[in-house]
Amino acid sequence: MKNKIATALSLCALLLSAPVLSQVSNGNFESWSNGVPDNWTTIDSGISVTPSSSLVYNGSSAAAITVNTATQGSTDFRQTVSVTSGQSYTFSVWVYHTEGGISARLYVDGYQGYSNPSTTGQWQQISHTITPSSSSIEVGLRFYDQSGFDGSEVVYVDSFEPTEAGSGSGSTTCSTHSGNVALTTDNYGSETSWEITNSSNQSLYSGSGYTSNTSYSEDICLDDGDYTFTISDSYGDGICCSFGSGSYAITFDGATYASGGDFESVEATSFTLGDLGSGSGTNDLSDYYSSAEGLSGFALKTELYNIISHHSTQSYSALWTFYLSYGLDSFYENDGTIIDIYSENPTGTDPYTFTPSSDQCGNYSGEGDCYNREHSFPRSWFGGAVSPMNTDVHHIFPTDGYVNAQRSSYPYGEVSSATYTSDNGSKVGSATSGLGYSGTVFEPIDAFKGDIARAYFYMATRYENQISGWETHSTYGDAVLDGTSDQVFEDWFLTLLLSWHTQDPVSQKEIDRNDAAESFQGNRNPFIDYPEFASEIWSN
Repeated sequence: MKNKIATALSLCALLLSAPVLSQVSNGNFESWSNGVPDNWTTIDSGISVTPSSSLVYNGSSAAAITVNTATQGSTDFRQTVSVTSGQSYTFSVWVYHTEGGISARLYVDGYQGYSNPSTTGQWQQISHTITPSSSSIEVGLRFYDQSGFDGSEVVYVDSFEPTEAGSGSGSTTCSTHSGNVALTTDNYGSETSWEITNSSNQSLYSGSGYTSNTSYSEDICLDDGDYTFTISDSYGDGICCSFGSGSYAITFDGATYASGGDFESVEATSFTLGDLGSGSGTNDLSDYYSSAEGLSGFALKTELYNIISHHSTQSYSALWTFYLSYGLDSFYENDGTIIDIYSENPTGTDPYTFTPSSDQCGNYSGEGDCYNREHSFPRSWFGGAVSPMNTDVHHIFPTDGYVNAQRSSYPYGEVSSATYTSDNGSKVGSATSGLGYSGTVFEPIDAFKGDIARAYFYMATRYENQISGWETHSTYGDAVLDGTSDQVFEDWFLTLLLSWHTQDPVSQKEIDRNDAAESFQGNRNPFIDYPEFASEIWSN
């Protein structure tokens, strides 16, 4: 790789005056050599380790560890890290159990806490805080068989990292951010190139001239500021999935700021390090949308697209984590359970509640069994599990799995004769005669109709460059979408959305979720921040 590092070197020089921070090398398991994760040197005979791109917590790959023995002395997986004596560190790792016959035990200068093997099918974190008395320690995992272990089981591991838990006297704060660009090329590696530019469009790092079907990893450092990561494919077919299985991920301080592989000629993601960005909350909104001032109609919509279109694509599993922090009820019963728009009763007692994490779907046979991830804008309408739409949190809500299944991918609408009614009053059935559509529709309760409308206005704007081509993906999508990139929706559906948007105004719950979504993926829903945008764009 060719680095353009004149500016970056001056930024990284700040590290020389900062305290030494422990770093778990290749803790996100993005770098592999001959099928072995780089920097993980203690891999015992009772386990085998392979890269996984299908089940990841963060970035583009995780470690799939197959445990083939009940002999604990042969199941360790470790590396040595440098630390500062007397400095406190919190080491943590995310694990994913598939069967429940194996538990993972964290090793941090000795054996520490265990994972919960009965929590299968979802990611869980184990951590330990330590104040070492030496300059280096070993960290890693050991695997223990449990009742029901059948002799071989896979456990997925990702995001093994430290965070500084405290600071000793005389310590200073380092504003420089350590990062990594991980790239796996497809069958035509020479077509791929990338660069990172700052707010002045100055190129700080870049890479090109790659070998096909090869993984690369480059460490970088940047100061607080606004940046853009751009990846290009000269042939115009991306790096996944027609001609190989290429992917990329850019991480800073343990968080993923851009990832993917399925694009055409160019994919650009803007991101902010530190506290210099647009922020979250009303104080920064005028700056965030300043380029749209004075515009109306579809010109306003296009400028909003320019503002919000470069968000950071997150993994599908990361949505569970978002819900654990920002999908909780602190507005109605204020009981910390999951807010499910298909079962929540805003004016009375909920028919049932979901405990965060432990009630994730899973199998279900009726209401109240579990909650899952509801694409309010069905993913069949945009072609399936396609990024970034498939993981865009602005339109994906936690909902009862069974009710979600009843909704299927029917359009939203107003029901005249219900064939199914959920415990909170959401309905599936034939559309009312005056709706302008005669098929089956799903009607949420009044308290959440505005939420849905604003999610759809967001989708029409954020994906203005693609949405005109989605009309043919699905019969139900065809009933809603008009095949254009400006109006986007059929007249009957647009009228319905504008009505719901007016009848159910923006709530504090939506405002807080919008702030959280910006922190999560780097963009906002303009129609929550400025509800009047909807009428300014679509009033005619």
